[in-house]
Amino acid sequence: MGYPGIPIDPEKRPKLEPGGKELDASGMYLLPGFVDMHGHIGGKAQGADPDYVFKLWMAHGVTTVREPSGRGVDFTMDLKRKSEKNEIIAPRILAYTGFGQGADGGISTAAEARAWVRNNASKGADGIKFFGASPEIMKAALDENNKLGLRSACHHAQLSVARWNVLHSARAGLTSMEHWYGLPEALFADRTVQDYPLDYNYNNEQHRFEEAGKLWKQAAAPYSDHWNAVMDELLALDFTLVPTLNIYEASRDLQRARRAEWHEDYTLPSLWEFYKPSKISHGSYWHYWGTEQEVAWKENYTLWMTFINEYKNRGGRVTTGSDSGFIYQLYGFAYIREMELLREAGFHPLEIIRSATLNGAEALGMDDKIGTVTKGKLADFVIVEENPLKNLKVLYGTGAIKLTEDNEIARVGGVKYTIKDGIIYDAKQLLQDVKEMVDAAKEKEGYKIRQPGVKD
Repeated sequence: MGYPGIPIDPEKRPKLEPGGKELDASGMYLLPGFVDMHGHIGGKAQGADPDYVFKLWMAHGVTTVREPSGRGVDFTMDLKRKSEKNEIIAPRILAYTGFGQGADGGISTAAEARAWVRNNASKGADGIKFFGASPEIMKAALDENNKLGLRSACHHAQLSVARWNVLHSARAGLTSMEHWYGLPEALFADRTVQDYPLDYNYNNEQHRFEEAGKLWKQAAAPYSDHWNAVMDELLALDFTLVPTLNIYEASRDLQRARRAEWHEDYTLPSLWEFYKPSKISHGSYWHYWGTEQEVAWKENYTLWMTFINEYKNRGGRVTTGSDSGFIYQLYGFAYIREMELLREAGFHPLEIIRSATLNGAEALGMDDKIGTVTKGKLADFVIVEENPLKNLKVLYGTGAIKLTEDNEIARVGGVKYTIKDGIIYDAKQLLQDVKEMVDAAKEKEGYKIRQPGVKD
């Protein structure tokens, strides 16, 4: 296309190869393909099959996904191979197996941990997702994984962080942390364990998520000596943050997450049922959620975002991940919401795009192949008709509402084309495919989306 006012010499234009397709993208905006650093490929409990999930991701420009544990390494590797051959419509997949997941789990010694890591690598996995374990097991597993040249992630579960927080992981060679668990604990200056109620029950998810919303207030104050020391050490270790801000947003505003406009057309009935208050479904912790919990979580976000933004300002790598399929967050749509929340945290729009593209590619060790629009890299692109830097909402499949010069209300935006491995996908058609899946499921079940407590 060239720069405005600078025509391209026809003799220097790339020549279209036989069988190729040329797009006229005049006046549109081209971005590198997006990298979702925390994407679960559906789930049996949600009733979300891979085809449904993949089309929602691709419809929002996501061309590469790191799955941090799922239905097992064999399941994910099968989909990864099919995606590599472009036999299915799917983003490029990187498989990070949940540590101890599968029949060979139940790890209790360092030797067993090393054997598990080697077995995981032999199956072709790209890395490991940890949830925490005893220090000796974590050290052994990370050491073995690093020797094999693989990468790692960790959701520092609250059951283990008193002995093993984010700093311990980073020192032992972990390459990225998920969410924020384990980071406030590394920032504790006047305690060694979380200040939880003495009747706290981790298996009660209202307890688990309600008390998590109070953790950042227990950490050292922003810009204090200890706060700075922890940040400086993580920066020196080239540690990657994958905050997944969106997945907890319902904690600070349940009504907003529950009433998102895309649920009606794109959320499967089975997924909607999974989201509702439940003592069984993971992340459905709305047993009695109210103002007090939301206010605490809003304060939590302020402190959390302060750390993330400053980490970025000092040269740290922050990436974009969604963790969709839980807590009213829908695949694809939640990824764009993550961008908006990074904007709220203080990121410039261009810093957000870098977080969603190059930063993710670097964290995966793939920046020689993806992450920028560069000659010699894979042809992964996102094309949209509106300027996403001016309004990130134009990246949502539902677009943004805009008043025209004629005082008419119009929907604008939505990704127009997603290009992965040089293959062009009509993003709006992918969304239509998803809507038809949802419509068929509703018709089969005689169902429509209802709010909790609403009966026929």
